[in-house]
Amino acid sequence: MADFDKVALMRRWFQEVWNEGKTDIVLQHTDPNLVGTGQGDAGVQVKSPQDFLQFVATMRGAFPDLRVKVEDAFQSDDRVAVRWSVTGTHQGDHLGVPASGKQIAISGITIAKFRGDKIVEGWDSWDQLEMLKTIGAVEVPKALFLSAVP
Repeated sequence: MADFDKVALMRRWFQEVWNEGKTDIVLQHTDPNLVGTGQGDAGVQVKSPQDFLQFVATMRGAFPDLRVKVEDAFQSDDRVAVRWSVTGTHQGDHLGVPASGKQIAISGITIAKFRGDKIVEGWDSWDQLEMLKTIGAVEVPKALFLSAVP
């Protein structure tokens, strides 16, 4: 598997899973014991491809017009890093918040660890607070430290 193009797979993954709603690639290219961190609530991990597919269904249910753009993708050894941006309209109640009709624009980073052509572990860091703030799920006080700068 030395010439397996992991970066191309990750670009395809974001296009198919997030933009097209196709999930075959998830079952094809994840280890049955997949572990994912950072997809949802703090401290909750994805523990299987099926868990990840539930996360996808939740996000696409809340944002049916969700669009992901891969901004950067590169590989180092057995890992691929992807910097991405997302837009979408909050049209579904899948996040436990009534649909607001508000548009989100957030960004994030995904790192996927591979064994052969399978993702065995993944880490996501994305602006969940901005998403929740935009759709009206949380109210965040104005940051005081910005006003303290001379």
